[in-house]
Amino acid sequence: MQKTFTKSALALCASALLSGAASAADWFPFKVEEMKPAFSPDATPTLVDYVPLAKASKKWDICVSFPHMKDAYWLGVDYGVAEEAKRLGVKMQLVEAGGYTNLAKQISQIEDCVSRGAQAVIIGAISADGLNGLIKTITAKKIPVIDVINGINSPDISAKSLVSFQTMGAQAGEFIAKMHPKGGAAVKVGWFPGPAGAGWVEAAHKGFMDATKDSALVILEPKYGDTGKEAQTKLIEDVLQAHPDVAYLVGPAVNSEAAVAVLRERNLDKKVKVVAFHTNPGAVDGIMKGRILGAPSDSMVIQGRIAIDQAVRILEGKEYMKHVGPKIFMVDQDNIKKLPREILLAPADYKPVFKVN
Repeated sequence: MQKTFTKSALALCASALLSGAASAADWFPFKVEEMKPAFSPDATPTLVDYVPLAKASKKWDICVSFPHMKDAYWLGVDYGVAEEAKRLGVKMQLVEAGGYTNLAKQISQIEDCVSRGAQAVIIGAISADGLNGLIKTITAKKIPVIDVINGINSPDISAKSLVSFQTMGAQAGEFIAKMHPKGGAAVKVGWFPGPAGAGWVEAAHKGFMDATKDSALVILEPKYGDTGKEAQTKLIEDVLQAHPDVAYLVGPAVNSEAAVAVLRERNLDKKVKVVAFHTNPGAVDGIMKGRILGAPSDSMVIQGRIAIDQAVRILEGKEYMKHVGPKIFMVDQDNIKKLPREILLAPADYKPVFKVN
């Protein structure tokens, strides 16, 4: 069930997050949406406070698999899983596949994790369906699998720590659609959903298209591609070449970073506006400097923290939320300076952590 929010409701949500979250070391309680029935496309969200365990009962061994660590988004998730593993007192080993074209490598890395003795596996999936056979095999060994960030369609997963990227895409779409209501002059929008086939990309695309269909926005043919800056830059240049009258560029945070650089280089930054459908340090910086209009935040650091807590709760046979994610809210120039960094991003000087002992 998709929910849309007014600007005032989003402001209240951001305010609630600010009042609920404390420091990075003491990040809870945190406002989240628990989805019931879990894993259902018709799930209904309930706003609750998430409070993790104080400490694990033993040093559980948790494997974490990411699609890549090429951008600051996944660095933020890494910060979340690493810091929560330290806080709870468990082991964590992180592997990354190097990009969204490397499904076979992700599968092989997870198999190696399980072979060496991992007791739980947290997966930021390259493909929504491509890991289903592996997950069935893992869970048959009584090893819980937690779906973090991207979305997995397997019925065998134990828990989800993620938000609806359909809602993320919808909020980005609503953000610009309200400025160009139906009946007004047609406005072209370059749309960059991300790597084709990824669950989060399909969801964001649906949300964005649904949110913009009853407006004056003309959404150009989607340009799919890996979330590396080089790949996104090429896609942006292609759209600018084919559509010199494009008014907006909308895509993942790394796309927005690339868009800012390309537009400034071509002296188009006053003509073409940029919106992201999630945050990273570049997007946050761009919003602060007025170069990016806004972006919905999925609090990726908190998603990583919750995934670790879910894994420990499952291993210890304790009660846990099966399907939960931070409350999404829009970050724009009205609230950007009021939001503490630990809600949105890893610390500015954070370096990747692949192992916690």
